[in-house]
Amino acid sequence: MANHKSAEKRARQAERRRERNRQAKSRIRSLEKEFRTAVAGGKLEEGKTELRSVEGALRRAAAKGLLPKRRASRRISRMAKQLNKASASK
Repeated sequence: MANHKSAEKRARQAERRRERNRQAKSRIRSLEKEFRTAVAGGKLEEGKTELRSVEGALRRAAAKGLLPKRRASRRISRMAKQLNKASASK
């Protein structure tokens, strides 16, 4: 536990940030899962809208430093590839 006043404040700030980051990552995982289930179920229009929402969330998270920009781009690219593959097979 922190002993100094400034260290106590830092601990409070870190806890708030940790909780905010945890919620954001959880939301991204949920959106990715919704996208995958839509594509797997053959709902391509729904998949397109889900991809748009996931992309926005990932780019926001990358801009805020929650995850690396390259990782966000890679995930978006793979999901777009997955959607295109599903729509080509239809």
